[in-house]
Amino acid sequence: MDFEEAADAVYAAPAADFIATRNELAKQLKADGDALGSTRLKALRKPTVAAWIANLVARKLPDELDDLLALGDEFREATADLDGERLRDLTPKRHRLLDKLAKEAARLAADEGQKVSADVGQKLRETLDAALVDPAAGDAVREGRLSSALRHVGFGVVDENGEPSNVTPLTDERRQAARDRRKAQRAETETAEEEREAAQRKQAEADEREAAERALAKQAFEEAVAVAQAAEAKVEELDTQLDNAREALSEAQARVHRVGAELDEARRAARDAQKESREARKRYNRL
Repeated sequence: MDFEEAADAVYAAPAADFIATRNELAKQLKADGDALGSTRLKALRKPTVAAWIANLVARKLPDELDDLLALGDEFREATADLDGERLRDLTPKRHRLLDKLAKEAARLAADEGQKVSADVGQKLRETLDAALVDPAAGDAVREGRLSSALRHVGFGVVDENGEPSNVTPLTDERRQAARDRRKAQRAETETAEEEREAAQRKQAEADEREAAERALAKQAFEEAVAVAQAAEAKVEELDTQLDNAREALSEAQARVHRVGAELDEARRAARDAQKESREARKRYNRL
């Protein structure tokens, strides 16, 4: 880790952890042989609440901040051209953009557990407005390492105590480093967004599969219930047929019994008739 990375890490830390983070990273730089970087890091001042939130905006809302600074470029061009009509058109846009960015900054701060009082909110808005008006202030806000809120006055930019601010235009090297960091932050944000969208798509696909499986299971259950109901109806039908068959068998057995009895009676009657016939023939022969 070099000084620039360490400085970014220090100002990205929660406000309550600023001192501890600064001291720990300063020790690390010194242990790595960068005594000058360690000394420079120790000299960094803890940001005020408004400055900390402005630094948060630089890290979390780089695109929105770029829009604000681009609007500042438009203001300076219109001023240089003495284009009053364009300045009148840009002014309400300036207020809308400041209102929107200040509101989003307050939301980000709340997410980090930092309340934004009316005084802090006013200082934050003044800092963002100074970034719009003054290019050096814009570079300082964009870098995300403010220790004090800024305010643009007639002769330049002052800090929260009304003292002339030490913001100066960044060197090409630091400006490029800041751009590289913002690019890396955007890439990280885009990657996180892509991963989130991929996870959502995966979850949606899983939900669809689960819904399809539930639908198939429901259909199979309903079909199984229908088959069971049909089988139960068939069993009832066969039970009825069996009862009818048993009843018919019982009636047939009764008829067989009656016919057998009648047959036996007829056979006895026939034997009796034959006997009487033989006796009658004997009596006739005796005569």
